Amino acid sequence: MKHFLIFLFSFGFSFLTYTQEENKQSYQFTTIKEIPVTSVKNQSSSGTCWSFSGLGLIEAELLRQGKGEYDFSEMFVVHKNYGDKAKKYVRMNGKTNFSSGGSFADVLDCIKQYGIVPEEVQPGLNYGEELHKHNELDELLKAYMDVIIKNPNKKLSTAWYNGFTGISDAYLGKCPESFTYNGKQYTPQSFSQFLGVNPDDYISLTSFTHHPFYTFFPVEIPDNWRWAYSYNLPLDELMQVIDDAIEKGYTVAWATDVSDEGFNGKGIAVVPDVKAPKGVGSDQAYWLGLSQKEKEGLVSNLSSPVPEKNITPEMRQEEFDNYETTDDHGMLIYGVAQDQNGTKYYLVKNSWGTDSTYKGIWYASVPFVKYKTISIVVHKDVLSKDLKKKLGL
Repeated sequence: MKHFLIFLFSFGFSFLTYTQEENKQSYQFTTIKEIPVTSVKNQSSSGTCWSFSGLGLIEAELLRQGKGEYDFSEMFVVHKNYGDKAKKYVRMNGKTNFSSGGSFADVLDCIKQYGIVPEEVQPGLNYGEELHKHNELDELLKAYMDVIIKNPNKKLSTAWYNGFTGISDAYLGKCPESFTYNGKQYTPQSFSQFLGVNPDDYISLTSFTHHPFYTFFPVEIPDNWRWAYSYNLPLDELMQVIDDAIEKGYTVAWATDVSDEGFNGKGIAVVPDVKAPKGVGSDQAYWLGLSQKEKEGLVSNLSSPVPEKNITPEMRQEEFDNYETTDDHGMLIYGVAQDQNGTKYYLVKNSWGTDSTYKGIWYASVPFVKYKTISIVVHKDVLSKDLKKKLGL
């Protein structure tokens, strides 16, 4: 019994020491500023993050304006964009992208042309699933469109678009021409007018060196099938816009690359420097004690702060040019936090549900945002007078 008690004491002491050390090393975040946003949604098995994050921006904007909390139908926007994409695919004879991906411009253009509807009006789950699962739908639509552009009749029939819309209707529900919401009758366009949403109030910004700064160009990514323009800023100025937006109480729609190892499922997005020198902070002693091979093996499972790379415009451009930075995902930046070392991170609302370490929220370091941002969309009022002048706005 005595030996057993000694064992228990030793085990308990060791466990306590381990727990204290683990707590010391693990990420500990403190929120510095948090802008109100709507709840985390779940795109599930669909490539429609652009719709979730784009509408998340609009929902947050209505909160900022004191107009209340709304939950808009992502699948209404998806349905309308798939139709527009199909028409362009035909006009381009199949020589453009046709997939589930998209951009923030797709959300803004949809609102401008077709309007917007509440989630309850068109949930988009007409195919026996409780969560979005678009594998079958995506393959059906692509196969259908590939038959159309082969033009087997040597002339497009008058039925091809109705056939395409019929497939979308079967899965996502028919887009309503009118609906009742809170006892009032609306069309999608009149509902948008009621909300006071003006898509022209928003601007897309990017930062790449293969185009002149302070000009605009369509970012060359497959999902930018609309060829929508983004204004090109020096990297430091792009980051300043993000900081200015948060400081002024605005959220930021963020298009980025999440295929990088530093973006992990635990809710962290960082750019670890596996060649970091010693002496960068006592909390990073464990990291610095590892071999480079061990560091590389731990990158995708990081659970504590580590040294990060110093990102330059040249590094950004090289990753983009070499297909190492790709347009993978859209999310919403809505605040700033810091870890136990005082290092700054951005609060990011994702659309992968709440089954994650931070319940659907990611903490993205400044180096990660500098390195992997494709583009952002913000309200024009975020821009300084000097920047508007540079852009000719």
